[in-house]
Amino acid sequence: MPQSEHIIELVQAVSSADSWNKRVALVRKIPEAFGRAQQPNVYGAIAKSVYVHDLAPDFAYVHWREEYGLERIETAYGKAFEYTKGFQNTNPAALTVALSEAPESVLVFRLLLGLTVQELAAATVMTAELCEMAAASVNAIKNMEAGRFAQRKTVEVLSSTIDAAMRNELFATPSGSVKSKLEKPDTIGGWDTVRNFATDNVPFPVFLHQRHYGGAFRQLLDATSGKRGDILEDAVEELFRNESILYVKTGSDKQEAIERDFGLSVKPAPDFVVYDANQSLRAILECKQANDGEPPATRLHASMRFARKVRASAESQCLQCWQVSAGAAPKMRSDRLFDIRMDASSR
Repeated sequence: MPQSEHIIELVQAVSSADSWNKRVALVRKIPEAFGRAQQPNVYGAIAKSVYVHDLAPDFAYVHWREEYGLERIETAYGKAFEYTKGFQNTNPAALTVALSEAPESVLVFRLLLGLTVQELAAATVMTAELCEMAAASVNAIKNMEAGRFAQRKTVEVLSSTIDAAMRNELFATPSGSVKSKLEKPDTIGGWDTVRNFATDNVPFPVFLHQRHYGGAFRQLLDATSGKRGDILEDAVEELFRNESILYVKTGSDKQEAIERDFGLSVKPAPDFVVYDANQSLRAILECKQANDGEPPATRLHASMRFARKVRASAESQCLQCWQVSAGAAPKMRSDRLFDIRMDASSR
């Protein structure tokens, strides 16, 4: 039988297997039936046929946080516009008044500079060194953006920093292929272009252009990365609870306990450890949220990390090792499932 027909026959057998044990038994025969050069194609074909259709894309949704709502921006913008008289009065003294009377307006000035909270705090260090002032902390800026009044010294260093940055006097002139973050339509001419956009509004192509180079929910996705990572683990934990399965949801604080109680020394620990009524280790489970465009190095690292856990599982006489995958990348690239399905015997 030609190898291509052999692969098709095996994929059909794995797809139609009526139990996990039968499926695992078939997958474990692959190294015996196929050479190493053919194995990636075999595992990839199985992944595409058996698993890909069950992977739900998550790229169409975001976890929301209230501080990213439009109302907050509208309120802060209204205050910034009012206290600077439509951005006509933007000298350090005027900015100090605005930040003192309406601390939430710092959000607008930070966004004009194209900086994160951490970056703005770091920028104030430069001003503080030049003017012998105290730098603003990340927490102080966050509190101001939430509408809390700040100390006078914090307001003054922020005003000086914003003023110097908008006049292109804070940061050195970039060289080579890099550009200043102020080289964008609303700030390329300093306060002049800010005033123009504030009075004449932003053309829709300009708005879309900003989304194109960095506004596709990137800040929100970064801010909620922990929640996105918890989706799979929460679902697995709910399943274990509903089925009365004994388990430990691991973490850095439980590494020593897992090694002590179950003899599982692999680091980092798998996401879940499953045990029986006799406190015997029965399985380990790893959750993997794959992302579209994930670099090969990241994918390789994840695969190697999982492979280490599989070997540790075997050494600990663990009966089963499971991988739970989700995300857009496996949906489009079934070969990304090759490594993890091979390591987990297709579980």
